[in-house]
Amino acid sequence: MTVTEAPPASPAVEPVVHKPSVRRKLVPYWLLLPGILWLIVFFALPLVYQASTSVQTGSLEGGFKVTWHFQTYWDALTEYYPQFLRSVLYAGTATILCLLLGYPLAYLIAFKAGRWRNLLLVLVIAPFFTSFLIRTLAWKTILADGGPVVNVLDSVGFLDVTGWLGMTEGNRLLATPLAVVCGLTYNFLPFMILPLYTSLERIDPRLHEAAGDLYAKGSTTFRKVTFPLSMPGVVSGTLLTFIPASGDYVNAELLGSTDTKMVGNVIQSQFLRVLDYPTAAALSFILMAVVLIMVTVYIRRAGTEDLV
Repeated sequence: MTVTEAPPASPAVEPVVHKPSVRRKLVPYWLLLPGILWLIVFFALPLVYQASTSVQTGSLEGGFKVTWHFQTYWDALTEYYPQFLRSVLYAGTATILCLLLGYPLAYLIAFKAGRWRNLLLVLVIAPFFTSFLIRTLAWKTILADGGPVVNVLDSVGFLDVTGWLGMTEGNRLLATPLAVVCGLTYNFLPFMILPLYTSLERIDPRLHEAAGDLYAKGSTTFRKVTFPLSMPGVVSGTLLTFIPASGDYVNAELLGSTDTKMVGNVIQSQFLRVLDYPTAAALSFILMAVVLIMVTVYIRRAGTEDLV
């Protein structure tokens, strides 16, 4: 019996792997280079310069020198802590008001607007086509003493309630904390509406139908489905509102008084009027540190995976 030998197995053909060239590997870094240079020149270097300014001593006539005088931070904080607390209070109040006003409007645009959606979005961003300063000056006219807004609110007893809360004085709105909060709320409301709309628009409407099929009421559907899924927009909107509002000084300058000054007003005055550059720089860094700590804690407590 003849035994035939099996033919030798052909060697396995290894797939050819084309390794990217060095030039192709560097393409993403070359694309990032303009943005990195921009951040270095217009953010990192000014930040370093401001840090060195905050530890300087001297005068405008004799010049300022870096002496590592960190006592400036403590002196600035102890002297101007009321303005810091006022900034956090006003910005926080305006952020809450923006959320209460912006969420229903964003919900309406996302789910109920239909063919009017684009028009409503244009109306939301329309204030951006006008100068921030002009919009604030317009509120100064709206809240002027003896105007129709003041007369109506005074006739319904609203000013009595806000006066008891310390937000207004007598029968006037202008030059009061309420006027400053109103200006902040109006100017930063679009920053709240747009992230909320983006987050709500991504929600699948079939989830609402499924909740209805499970006999969930409208309030239950909102509480269990809509609001949790819109939390990334809530967090983004509150951050985009609170951060610039806490450093704003235009609204407090035009709509407030000496008793409603925020820390932004103090920094502006120290830089441009008093010419105490170390104190102004120290106040700026303290404000950045306070906002950064509050934002970090808020994001971690919110628990949104898209932002952590």
